[in-house]
Amino acid sequence: MIKRIDQTGREVRLEHPAKRIISLVPSQTELLHYFGLEEETIGITKFCIHPDSWFRSKQRVGGTKNLDIQLIQSLKPDLIIANKEENTKEDIEALQRDFQVYISDINTIPEAYQMIKDVGLLCGKEQAAVDLIDTIQEDFSELNKVSARVAYFIWKNPYMVVGQSNFINSMIQELGLKNAIQDDRYVEIEVEEVAKLNLDYILLSTEPYPFKEEDKVELENRLGIKVLIVDGEMFSWYGSRMLKMKDYFNPMLKLLNV
Repeated sequence: MIKRIDQTGREVRLEHPAKRIISLVPSQTELLHYFGLEEETIGITKFCIHPDSWFRSKQRVGGTKNLDIQLIQSLKPDLIIANKEENTKEDIEALQRDFQVYISDINTIPEAYQMIKDVGLLCGKEQAAVDLIDTIQEDFSELNKVSARVAYFIWKNPYMVVGQSNFINSMIQELGLKNAIQDDRYVEIEVEEVAKLNLDYILLSTEPYPFKEEDKVELENRLGIKVLIVDGEMFSWYGSRMLKMKDYFNPMLKLLNV
C-alpha cells in the first residue's frame, strides 16, 4: 500500500504504483513525461501542450477548468493529478467520489520539490524524483542573482500583476529580485499606480496573457521604465521544467544587470 498526504491535507492511497494516470495540470503532465510514464499516462487536458508528442496523441479530457467528468470516469484512472488553483473545486470533488486524486497547492519552490517527491512516490519513480530535485537545487545554486525592483504583469485590460504568496513570486525572489507588489496573490493595477512603485524593470509575461513587443513599447513610452518580455512558463511551471531555468534565467539576469 502506498500512502501520501497531498498538499491540501488529504490522504491518497494506492495498492501499487499508478498504472492509469490522468493529469489535469500542464506542468505536472510534463513531469510525468520526464519520469518516462508514457504508457501509464492515459489522459491530459487541452492545455497540456508539453511535450508536443503527448499533446498530439494523448486523450484530452477537457480544459483545466471545464473537465469532461464522464470521459474521465470512462477511462477508469487509478490516479488523477490535480491542482487547487488550476482546477475547480466542483470538478475535483466530483472526481474524488470515485477516484484517488492527488491535489497540489504550490506557492513556493520547496512546495514544488514536495510535489515532485509525492508524484514520484505515487508513480513508482521515487529515485528519479530525488535525482531531479538534486539537479534543480544544484542549478539554482549557479544562478547569477541580480538585485532589482520589479513588477510582474500577467494580464492586460485590466492590467494585473503578481503579488505575494504564489509560485511566481517565489521564483522572483530566487533570482534575487524584489517584487514591488506587496498585495496578496494577483491584483489589478492602473498605469498611474505603476509609475509610483519606483521600479527598475517591468516584466511582461508571455502567459496567461501573451504580452508582445507592442505592449512593451507602449509601457516604456508611457512610464519611462525599462520593460522586458519574459517566458511565463519559466516563472510558473513547477516540475521538470525547472531543469531549464538556469539556462534561461542567467542570460535574462545579465540583461537586467547592464
